[in-house]
Formats: sequence, C-alpha cells, structure tokens
Amino acid sequence: MAVCARLCGVGPARGCRRRGSAREQRRGGDSEPDTDTDPEEAGGGGATEDEEEAAERIEGGRPSLHLAEAGPAGRAPLSLLELPPELLVQIFGSLPGTDLPNLARVCTTFRRILRTDTIWRRRCREEYGVCENLRKLEITGVSCRDVYAKLLHRYRHILGLWQPDIGPYGGLLNVVVDGLFIIGWMYLPPHDPHVDDPMRFKPLFRIHLMERKCATVECMYGHKGPHNGHIQIVKKDEFSTKCNQTDHHRMSGGRQEEFRTWLREEWGRTLEDIFHEHMQELILMKFIYTSQYDNCLTYRRIYLPPSSPDDLIKPGLFKGTYGSHGLEIVMLSFHGKKAKGTKITGDPNIPAGQQTVEIDLAHPLQLPDVENLRDFSELSRIVLEVQEQVRREEQEEEHRQEEEDCSQQAACQPAAAPLGGGGAEGEETAAGAQGTTQDKAPGSQPFVLPMGVISRNEDYPRTCRICFYGTGLTAGHGFTSPERTPGVFVLFDEDRFGFIWLDLKSFSLYSRIKVSFQNAEAPSREAFDEMLKNIQSLAT
Repeated sequence: MAVCARLCGVGPARGCRRRGSAREQRRGGDSEPDTDTDPEEAGGGGATEDEEEAAERIEGGRPSLHLAEAGPAGRAPLSLLELPPELLVQIFGSLPGTDLPNLARVCTTFRRILRTDTIWRRRCREEYGVCENLRKLEITGVSCRDVYAKLLHRYRHILGLWQPDIGPYGGLLNVVVDGLFIIGWMYLPPHDPHVDDPMRFKPLFRIHLMERKCATVECMYGHKGPHNGHIQIVKKDEFSTKCNQTDHHRMSGGRQEEFRTWLREEWGRTLEDIFHEHMQELILMKFIYTSQYDNCLTYRRIYLPPSSPDDLIKPGLFKGTYGSHGLEIVMLSFHGKKAKGTKITGDPNIPAGQQTVEIDLAHPLQLPDVENLRDFSELSRIVLEVQEQVRREEQEEEHRQEEEDCSQQAACQPAAAPLGGGGAEGEETAAGAQGTTQDKAPGSQPFVLPMGVISRNEDYPRTCRICFYGTGLTAGHGFTSPERTPGVFVLFDEDRFGFIWLDLKSFSLYSRIKVSFQNAEAPSREAFDEMLKNIQSLAT
C-alpha cells in the first residue's frame, strides 16, 4: 500500500488508484496484477496513441511539456499519473531494468508506457554498454525490450571470466556483450617463447536474436562457420555449452589435417619444426585430449585478484614460460606476507588450478654482484640458507602455538598475545619488515642468470628491482609425487617477473596480460579466496 501511495497518490477524497476507483477505470488506470517479474513482461499490452506520440517527441528531441499538463488548474501534480507520458519515459528510463517489471504491475498506464523503446534502449546502453544504433532493429521486428529481456538480461549470469574443465589444461574464457551479440572468447597465450607478445583469442560461441521469439545460441568451433549450439546454466557460477552439429568440426582431410591445423594455430609451427621428441609427445597428447570435447564443456567462474595499496605490484593475470609445455596463464595474488601464482592453464605435470609458485615477501634475498651471480653454486648457497632459516622460523612458530594452546587449556582463559608477533601482529610486523626492505632496496640492480640455468626466452631483462625467497611446485607426469622446491622470485618491473627453479635449473619469465576484462571483479576478498580453494580442489 505504501508503494501504491507513492506512485498513484492517495488523498482523503481520491482513494487508491491501485484499487481502481470508477474514475480511474474510465481513464484506463485500473490495476493489473502480474505475477511475472521478468523484464520481458514489463510493458505488456499496446500503447495508446497519445503515449506513442509522446515517445516519438522524446526520441525526436522535441520538447512537449505544457503547463496545462501539470494538473488541473495549473497546480503541481499529486500523482505520477498526472505527469506527461514523455516525462514518465525519462523517469522510467533512469531506473534499473530489473525494477521495471514491478513498476509495470502498478497500473495499466505504467505498463503501456514501459513498452516505449526509448526506455529499453537506454537500459541496454547504460547497463550493458550496447552502443550500436538499436533503431536498426526495427527492420527485423526486434525491439530494444526484446534485446534487453531475451538476450542481455537472460544471459547476464554468464558474463565475465571462466575456466573450462578440460582436465589438466584448463583455459581462460571471457564472455562479453559485443554489439548485439554475447560472445564467448577463448584467450590463448602467444606462441612460445614470445611471452611479451599480446594474447590471442578466438570465439567459441555466440548468442543473438534472430527473431522476437527467443535468443539463438551458435557454436563457433571449427572452420565451417557458426552452427547450432546450446547453453545451460547449471548452477550459480557454473554453465555448460554443447554443440549440436559436431560434424562442422571435422575437416575433409581427417584427423591428420585437423592436427596440423590445430598445431599451426596453437604453436605457430609444424611438427617438423619441433625437434624435441618429448615436446612432440606432449603436443600430440594435448591435441588428442582437448579435441575429444568438441566444444561440449563446463565452465566455472573465476575472479581477478583484489588489489591493495600495500601490494608489491598490481595483481592480475600473467603469461609465463614452462619449458616444453609452452606458455601458460598464471594468476598472481597477494595474501598478507605471501604472494601466490595460481595456474589458470596447466599441463599434465602441474594441472590448471594448482599453485605453481609461492613467494615469501618476509624474506627478501640480497643477490651477489653480477660476476658471482653467474656462479650457480653461490646462488644455491644463498637460497638454501634462507630455506633453512624459514624452516627454523616455522618450527618455532609451531612450538609457540603449542605452548599457547596448552596455556589456554590450563588457564581456561584467553592467552596474552605472543611476543614474537604471531597472528595479526606477526603479519603486521612481517608487512612492516617487507615495506622497510622495499624502501631500502635499490631502484634497479644488475641481473643475469647463473651458468647452467635454462631459459626458454633469452631476452629477459638485465636489471631487476628486488628478489624474494620462494617455492615452486614440481611433479611427475599425472601430478605424481608433487613437491615444493626452493627458488628465487625476481621482480623486474610492474609488468614482468621471473622465477628460478633451483632443483630444475630452469627459469620462467612472466609478462602481464594487458586486457581489460569486464564483470571479473570479486564481490569480496572472501569470495576470491573461496574461488581459489575451489579451483585447486577440482585440480587435485
């Protein structure tokens, strides 16, 4: 009743228009309840000639507000219904599209005005960034309300970043509104080993309105053009795609032609160009595994990591070199005195979702001069000393925690905060130490890889800002015998970092993915942490 009073106006002699007085019934303002709150139902029914004329005046940019329309005897209107229709169009157009169905339930007049395409054209532009000339849709008989309700609003839950379930390989899918289409773009790293090159991308599916009835889903996989597909929203933050015409994925030359085409697209070379036998096996294995899905995949939502002013650099997505496995996508995120690199794409050894590197920001490394840095044994000595120090600190922390637990059980009351800085105070102390270290660290210092360390990309930076102790995850084929091994995190600049895998005598170079992804921000820090746990548990 309160909503009705605000919209319709209630006075001692006027009554409630939503209940439908005789006068309002004659004016066509009687209530018309509607239980469906979908935007598609907002504005059902035809518009009157006056309302259509008002909409035309608004769309044509011609003023039409007259004093006589303000209300009887020129008084200020007591109800929204007394406002000119073109003014109501402007007011309704400023409301979120999800609120308009409820507004349409107030009365028939509101419902009819909500059929004005100007309202929905504005909602398409402001909520989904559709900047195309939507007036062209009139030729096909599709209204802006159809675009909003049957395309944009209906599929709004699949917009954003997603990781496909392709076994250990994973992937990065970005679903966006592109003109009058919703398109799922699969992002691929550049060809190995050109880590600084821009990302590649290809469409996997698209959704658009062919007619007023419903949106059409098309599979874009293969080389024969778009064909019939299907999308199902399984549950919150998960959806699946299915191709209904997989014969469009086949090539006339059979699997051999398909493999050679895939190899050129995926690696930018032919099999004859790859001389390493182990690398040939890995490439063939990936083709066989990934091609069996035929674009029938399940996707799970991922978020970009939240940032903080205290972060070492801006977190985000990076592409990195992983030896014979080629380039892979890694998400760098910061967690107090730790930084984590999580694989978005992976390989049979370390699958997507696993934490490939962990950086201990509380333990910076002071590298020797360039001449001594070339000696791998010298670098190894420095790293192993820090590893032993970290191990002792962890043991002391465990011992301190056990003593606290015993004291709490004995006293049956909360124990005093530990002097060493455990818990929140410990993190603040570590963060403070980290900040001090960074402040004292030189702006840049010479850097060179030690002799014997293998790098896929020899064009790495020759200066760095700062280095930290870290650990990298290694495992056998099939993620067997996983183990965290010591290494060195090397920060070059805001967009590049590296990691020296001590046990493997290998170096990975990472470069930031410079793409502005929409609808990818985590609603909260807790939601992001939960997402990381979920993708890691699925990988395990």
